[in-house]
Amino acid sequence: MRRWTRRPEGSTWGDFGEDDEIGRLNLLTEEKVLQGIREVKVGKVFCLSLPLDLPGGNALNPRRHPPSLSPTYKEGRPYMNVQMGDGDPAVVDVLSDDQVTLCLQYSTQWDGLSHIGSRFDVEGDGQERKVYYNGYRAGEHVLGGEVEHDPAGCLHAASGALKLGIERYAEKGMQGRGVLVDLARHFAQGRTLVDYEKLMNVVAADKVDITPGDMLVLRTGFAESVMQMNGNPDHEALGKAGAVLDGADEQLLGWISSSGVAAICADNYAVEAYPAQTTGPRRSLLPLHHHCLFKLGVPLAELWYLKELADWLHAHQRSGFLLTAPPLRLPGAVGSPVTPIATV
Repeated sequence: MRRWTRRPEGSTWGDFGEDDEIGRLNLLTEEKVLQGIREVKVGKVFCLSLPLDLPGGNALNPRRHPPSLSPTYKEGRPYMNVQMGDGDPAVVDVLSDDQVTLCLQYSTQWDGLSHIGSRFDVEGDGQERKVYYNGYRAGEHVLGGEVEHDPAGCLHAASGALKLGIERYAEKGMQGRGVLVDLARHFAQGRTLVDYEKLMNVVAADKVDITPGDMLVLRTGFAESVMQMNGNPDHEALGKAGAVLDGADEQLLGWISSSGVAAICADNYAVEAYPAQTTGPRRSLLPLHHHCLFKLGVPLAELWYLKELADWLHAHQRSGFLLTAPPLRLPGAVGSPVTPIATV
């Protein structure tokens, strides 16, 4: 059932069906998986994830905290190094069992399509509503902050994406042809705002072939600075580290639309400059997120670690590889940690 009578200009709403929840991931076809597999020449594998306790602290985002790892408990006792069999001397097994509390977008991550929405009039009556990709609505399809009573009478905030949850990415599989654009190799270590012209200059110089359905991977050098800080991030220094896309550049946003890329993955925080250099009464602080997540259904990924992969590809004059990067199949989540794997 259609949830809107008009859609944002330049959006893909409805192009993949009225009930679509994965946007341009629909372009990750079986042929794109085969294209990715054909990029595998030597069988070498690269882990593209930071350790999930990095960047460390919450300097990048005060809402997001490092994971807290602890044992599970049985009868008040931590279940680590426990002899099984209730002390039976004939049993040789020793068991350890743990658990973790973590912010799903603390470190290497995917943003779900329910991560960023917008105020938009979907019914043509002049009344703006909080909506997400393909017209899914806040409070109806994406819950958050609504207070409910549980059967015991306790208050709690209901939250979760009934539609556009991160599990849709996992069900799709998130495997196909990845293509690397190595911005860090072309720009100085300081902050460089990358617009359409700068991006295309790098693509041309490195002879990068970007085709519809590819997952675009951007190395900026930011995550390498994070690694060097070893869990003690310097917020001011990171604010000046690495290249970053200029989400306010309309030509760049237009290229993302026309390129047909299925996803954009970067090794920095937010992919784009934040806050963006936008002005006016109806502006987005994250215009690239607005364009990709809200309008096009193009997933974004952040804080990947790309140095070893980039060095290998450069040495072998390549840019393409097989990328496998499913998130957690966690129903209702708006983001997820991920351990991407590149195979060359």
